[in-house]
Amino acid sequence: EIEAKYADKMQALRNELDARRSMEICELEERKNSHISELMKNHEKAFTDIKNYYNDITHQNQEHISLLKEQVEEMKKRENRLRKERAEVLLKNKQLKESLQQAQEQVSELQQKLARCNQDKEALKNTKARLKVTQKELQDLKWEHEVLVQRFSKVQAERDELYHKFTKAINEVQQKTGFKNLLLERQLKGLHNILERKEVELSEALAASNIDPSAFSLVSQKLEDELSLRDSTIKDLQFQLARACKAHNDLLKAFEGKLMAFEIPLDNLGFKPLESPVLGQ
Repeated sequence: EIEAKYADKMQALRNELDARRSMEICELEERKNSHISELMKNHEKAFTDIKNYYNDITHQNQEHISLLKEQVEEMKKRENRLRKERAEVLLKNKQLKESLQQAQEQVSELQQKLARCNQDKEALKNTKARLKVTQKELQDLKWEHEVLVQRFSKVQAERDELYHKFTKAINEVQQKTGFKNLLLERQLKGLHNILERKEVELSEALAASNIDPSAFSLVSQKLEDELSLRDSTIKDLQFQLARACKAHNDLLKAFEGKLMAFEIPLDNLGFKPLESPVLGQ
């Protein structure tokens, strides 16, 4: 009975809420429709105002265009009048110019004759002076040419000697560096092989004998010390190898700088020096 009672109440409440929701929806639709109608009226009013505004502007522009057309007609008439006056002035100017030109031609001929006479005198004087200066410059240039030829021969001999010394030094450095790098690499490889062999022997010894943990830790400590010593030796060898490679590369850069100072192309060597790779780069 209680369930039936509350089921009826729930149904009545649901019906009441549905009715209230329908009523609120109707009210909301009415408000929206009224708002839409008001917006449409406002838009129509704004459109009418804008249309009237642009109609006024168009009317004003037409009046302004008519006024400009009248001004253009007036300016054309004035231009035609000025063109006629200009033709008359040009004709008078042409007549006066012809008379002036004849007088200027006569004056110009007389001035040219006088100028040619003075120029001939001055040119003769300047030519004699330049001849003396040119003869002296010729003697100086001959002396400078002899000095430059001797200096060129001396510089060329120094260049050939420097090139010979550099080629010899490069070959010696490359041989020494290559031999030293090969020796260091072999030492490093031998140490790695010894280390691997010792590790194998230690593993076999530990597997064959039953060693207590304390003795095993002692042996491990000694082994770590030995490995640390070998690692430091390997690092020293690597450092020596890197230093030798750097010295080789620095020598190559210094030689290239000397060649550039003497303006000698690198192609004249006959071979291309190779830089040694530095460890860690």
